[in-house]
Amino acid sequence: METIVYDTAIIGGGLAGLNLSIQLAQQGYNVVLFEKETYPYHKVCGEYISLESWHFLNNEIGIPLETMDLPIIKKLWVTSPNGSALHAPLQLGGFGISRHKLDFELKQLAIQKGVHLLDDCKATDVIFNDELFTIHTSKGIFKSKVCAGSWGKRSNIDVKWKRPFLSKTSSRLNNYVGIKYHVTMDFPDDVIALHNFKDGYCGMSKIEDGKYCVCYLTKATNLKKAGNSIEKAEQLILSENPHLKHTFQNMKKLYDAPLSISQVSFSKKANVENHVLMLGDAAGMITPLCGNGMSMAMHGSKLAAQAISSFLKGNVTRATMELQYSSNWRKQFATRLATGKTVQYLFGRKLVTNILVNCMKRSKRLTQYLISLTHGKPF
Repeated sequence: METIVYDTAIIGGGLAGLNLSIQLAQQGYNVVLFEKETYPYHKVCGEYISLESWHFLNNEIGIPLETMDLPIIKKLWVTSPNGSALHAPLQLGGFGISRHKLDFELKQLAIQKGVHLLDDCKATDVIFNDELFTIHTSKGIFKSKVCAGSWGKRSNIDVKWKRPFLSKTSSRLNNYVGIKYHVTMDFPDDVIALHNFKDGYCGMSKIEDGKYCVCYLTKATNLKKAGNSIEKAEQLILSENPHLKHTFQNMKKLYDAPLSISQVSFSKKANVENHVLMLGDAAGMITPLCGNGMSMAMHGSKLAAQAISSFLKGNVTRATMELQYSSNWRKQFATRLATGKTVQYLFGRKLVTNILVNCMKRSKRLTQYLISLTHGKPF
């Protein structure tokens, strides 16, 4: 039996991978996508998406956002560890939707468009030789002309390839822990809140069906100080911020235990590794404090689809495809990533955060400038 050679293989079925698969399938390409989890499933994620992505998702991809009755978020609420509060409008704003719902909708659409989608399928190795990729997975060996890596924050392939960001352990921007809940609570529909505490911050905003996402990121040392107990860390450290104390005392959790992820790193990553085009968090993470990681993942998929299509049509060489994708990726996101890291560094310290929030309260221009640096334009 002759082995199928796919036009493109995509490792990782999150927002970047699913959207890339749909765009390529819409153009008639033969696409295979591997996802290690089984849809639908929850992810540690803030679940606020900038409105820069609305037209892309609704009109170009075909997800009927207008019919989903999703909350439109137009206001920002930021508090410092001592409880000082800043309220500001979000000029572009965003909308709320859970990854559980959005990823599943995208998965269904990808299959409808003809993507060969394999979930519960872990990729273990990628080898490039003689202009073809060989992808080893738990469901067999596959070959493709192009390969895209959208496997998230870190994976077994990152470790196998010894990607440089894994060795950067001393930075303040590494070794974070993420915790997420879905809850019901008394909270405005059109607000995203970012509550700061020592060495961390917690975001909360409404998603679909009257639910809210509460997701926080903190240094692993905070969890260690609490005896590796999430509940104790929330009581002893997060609740020093009076707004967070009120939230944790009054919210009603909708699942028994929180979702968690560890060893989160914001170190710089390469956009292309071993001829694999990297997308989403595999290419670089914006700090959750700035939001928009999901919008960046989707915009990155559009850049990758354009580059891959040019290569598959024979308009450019592989080297040119890789160079163009990497250059366009940096052009779109380098400033946002740098801004996110700077803001995260400043907000990561208790005294500095208190001062910065008070400065932002006094200067609407500074506040809007920082917001504009972390929001892109519609694409």
